[in-house]
Amino acid sequence: MPGRLTLRQARRIALAAQGFGRRKPASVGPRQLQAEIDRLAQFQIDSVNVAVRAHLMPAFARLGDYDTALLTRAWQRTPRRVFEYWGHAASLVDVTLHPALRWRMRRYAERPWPGVQRALQERPGYVGEILAEVAAHGPVTARQIADDAERARDHWGWNWSDAKHVLEHLFSTGAVAIAGRTASFERLYDLPERVLPPAVLAAEELSEPDAYDVLIARAARALGVADLGALTDYFYLRRADARASVRRLTQAGLLEPVEVAGVAGEHWLWHQARTPRALHAQALVSPFDSMVFQRERLEGLFATHYRIEIYTPAAQRRHGYYVYLFWHGEAPAARVDLKADRAAGVLIVQASWLEEGADAVVTAAALASELHAMAIWLGLNQVVVVPRGDLAAALAHHC
Repeated sequence: MPGRLTLRQARRIALAAQGFGRRKPASVGPRQLQAEIDRLAQFQIDSVNVAVRAHLMPAFARLGDYDTALLTRAWQRTPRRVFEYWGHAASLVDVTLHPALRWRMRRYAERPWPGVQRALQERPGYVGEILAEVAAHGPVTARQIADDAERARDHWGWNWSDAKHVLEHLFSTGAVAIAGRTASFERLYDLPERVLPPAVLAAEELSEPDAYDVLIARAARALGVADLGALTDYFYLRRADARASVRRLTQAGLLEPVEVAGVAGEHWLWHQARTPRALHAQALVSPFDSMVFQRERLEGLFATHYRIEIYTPAAQRRHGYYVYLFWHGEAPAARVDLKADRAAGVLIVQASWLEEGADAVVTAAALASELHAMAIWLGLNQVVVVPRGDLAAALAHHC
């Protein structure tokens, strides 16, 4: 018979597994950052920089004020602790997981996307030319590689050159690696042996089932308790193969089937997951944080319907453009649409909304404290609250 968890137990397990509800350290160094890499396995990357880059925010949410150069060094300097690849979309992934993602690289090699196929058909030998350029001049951006071919103009956003198509293909297949990003957030391509640690490159190849077991185990550890959808979604895996992996990990005693009171469906508990008797989280969580990777899980466990509205026309947005959840206690208490005006030195709260059941006075005071901490971390001098949303007046009083 499966075990049984109350909803509050499941919430506390999920938050603790993600690193919330602990006292934040007085200072943050490489050891504290490495602990978060070990815990979460990846930090998702996104190009939007309206408040702060997505990959920088998870460590702040869990550790508080930290020098972002720590993460930059872990990513872009030897010995690298994370590498950029396709985890939950584009992510900075724990470098020890490279062998477990090689099956994905092989699949990209077997099935190039149409833009790559066209480039390879029209320009035989072009892959070799690109690799030679990377070997001779890397790390390089796609724009730094000469490409005299006419760019396609049929895509509203990308309009990639042939060089960009091929470089992205080579990155996805593991033939090149990402050495870092430029100030304008362009990828820098280089040879894997100049990016990845030698021990990682020399690690034994994993079969696809073994790789799935590694990734599902890391997802389960990071989530604490989760259903199949959340375990599958953490690294964007195939559901049928993920289910088979869950069966193997359950048989090995690493996962325990559980029921969560009030939440439909099968769930599994990581065998080392902590179940705190009490937990109080206080954190701003960005739309790309691993705590909210799977929106259905968020709705089931925390009764919170949350969607990113970046691509929604402004007039149709409900809560704002780039909305953070504010966790206070065991559940989200508010959400805020944030923008950093770096020239003016201001963190702007463009809208602020109270979650159902949360106390406005208590929430506003705690949220103001967290917003001021975020502003200080970002080097901003002031928090300004725009009068939009049902929490705006109370929040402005505390800011």
